[in-house]
Amino acid sequence: MPPRASPPPLPAPDLDPAHDAGFSVAGERAAAALARTPVTLVGHPMMRRGGEAEILVGTASWTDPTITRGGIFYPRGTTSAEDRLRWYASQFPLVEVDSSYYSLPVRANAQLWADRTPAHFVFHLKAHALMTGQPTEVARLPEPFVDALPPALADRPKVYARDLPADVYDAVWETFLDAVQPLRAAGKLGGILLQYPRWFLPTPENKAHLADTAARLEGIPGAVELRNRHWFGGTSSAGERTTRTLAMLRDLGLTHVMVDGPQGLESSVPMVAAVTTPGLAMARLHGRRAATWEAARVPTVERYRYLYDSAELQAIVPQVELLSAHAQRTTVFLNNCYGNYGTTNARELVACLAG
Repeated sequence: MPPRASPPPLPAPDLDPAHDAGFSVAGERAAAALARTPVTLVGHPMMRRGGEAEILVGTASWTDPTITRGGIFYPRGTTSAEDRLRWYASQFPLVEVDSSYYSLPVRANAQLWADRTPAHFVFHLKAHALMTGQPTEVARLPEPFVDALPPALADRPKVYARDLPADVYDAVWETFLDAVQPLRAAGKLGGILLQYPRWFLPTPENKAHLADTAARLEGIPGAVELRNRHWFGGTSSAGERTTRTLAMLRDLGLTHVMVDGPQGLESSVPMVAAVTTPGLAMARLHGRRAATWEAARVPTVERYRYLYDSAELQAIVPQVELLSAHAQRTTVFLNNCYGNYGTTNARELVACLAG
């Protein structure tokens, strides 16, 4: 007798069933969306403006433990890293690599990613934590980096970029950029996501950091996601602050990331459909689970445990189309990567855009 399938997860107490319906319901919704989608758009970009612009929709992970169990998103028996990536790439034209935030990427892995995906497939990598001023666990750093740290830093559980010797910080960037070269050579590197923490405020020092970052990217598209409301409001009117922030990104050649996420918190930012680089526009949809968004000691996956409903996705479609009207490539990442919630909403968004 085959083993019984695990039951879908119970709804989280702060979420209504419509936004935490369980994997079975999400799977049914995904199948319905797939049935509405032209087969030519499954795993491929959507073209706009007579072929001059494209929209690519995917998710911010393909390996989260909640998604890899057979029958959630991947067909049963799809268990190897290679098979999972090949299957994912047959369904969506791009993906975000989230693991590079926690550990520096490895060139050999990037070569495997390039080899295992179609010619049109695109990867975006999240910048390592140290590249955006956030802490990293010393144990996750390669041994040569740990050896290069002063003993007082090497003995800490975590370090910040501000604590690093300049040569070590430079080496972090050099190692990261070297690792992505196979993707760049294959034409599959869409860009690097620079996601900043909520304590990254619009100060002169942080604006100088962004300028330094833009220079270090060496021509690789950099997309900036800001997670503090003061970049788009605060002492000035929201419109004035937003205008200044977008102008700064435009001057630096950095892509503004349009964000959908929980509102009313210090890290909340409005959904601003604006293009600051003509070659690339980006949207990241995090779900709207406010109760866990800034909560301490909450598993990361629980922050994104949110299934968008149809009305919410339909309201986002015009914003994506607006981005596409001003950019050659518009990338949309569903970051609600809890089980099949992100992949379901990605399929549904593609169906909405195609409809």
